Amino acid sequence: MDGSLPDPDGMTAETAAGGLVARDVGMVYRRGREVTEALTGCSLEVPRGSWASLIGPSGCGKSTLLRIFADLVHPTSGRATLHGTTPADARANRVFALVSQQSTMLPWRRILENVELGLQVARVSPRERRRTAEEMIELVGLKGFERAYPAELSGGMRQRAAIARALTLRPRFLLMDEPFGALDEITREKLNFELLRILQETGATLLLVTHSISEAIILSDEVAVMSARPGRITKRVPIGFGRDRDRSLRDDPRFAAYEAELRHALHG
Repeated sequence: MDGSLPDPDGMTAETAAGGLVARDVGMVYRRGREVTEALTGCSLEVPRGSWASLIGPSGCGKSTLLRIFADLVHPTSGRATLHGTTPADARANRVFALVSQQSTMLPWRRILENVELGLQVARVSPRERRRTAEEMIELVGLKGFERAYPAELSGGMRQRAAIARALTLRPRFLLMDEPFGALDEITREKLNFELLRILQETGATLLLVTHSISEAIILSDEVAVMSARPGRITKRVPIGFGRDRDRSLRDDPRFAAYEAELRHALHG
């Protein structure tokens, strides 16, 4: 398949087929006479199987770029692809899953039924969707809570359930927009390392939007820094910790060096 893909707007077929690619993406919002330029000349590559984070000032367009990949908004200029296809085709083929800050659960459905929801919409058989949902619930560490209602779980547990629901469709790409932003610091860090384990087990490609520098370092092979609006990628910082990461990561002198480099890039 990779060799037969087109070369969209100068992208190599190998790169476009392998991961997330944005080329010179611009985004302008218009409301009456009010015009807001959210992104300009924004280019990014995230190879398949790798983990990347977007950080930048509030309002710089991080979420807009993620929403373009998720086919929620369409760029004014430029082009974005996932696995060599348009975001619309990627969504139709369930290539990616989106997890946002609010773990939206239907309050009248138990956790197992909430996790099954995407499979139910996809018309997967009841037996298969139950098996898959139970497997993903165990993967995110919620085994034993299948029959609980959302209101009976903590915010961190509900967010685990949202990740489980996203994983039921076995997406190649996981797009996450501040998924742990509403959680306390202790729970947030715990889920950071849980997510690392899940990424290792599933092999999914990660694109994460976050305001937390430390979270970006923990969860990334590369951190992309965006400028103030109109947003563009101004610096890309490779994170050289490999894949075998645990909480001792924070004690590594390189962690503090990465934090300093990223803070300088943000304020520079």
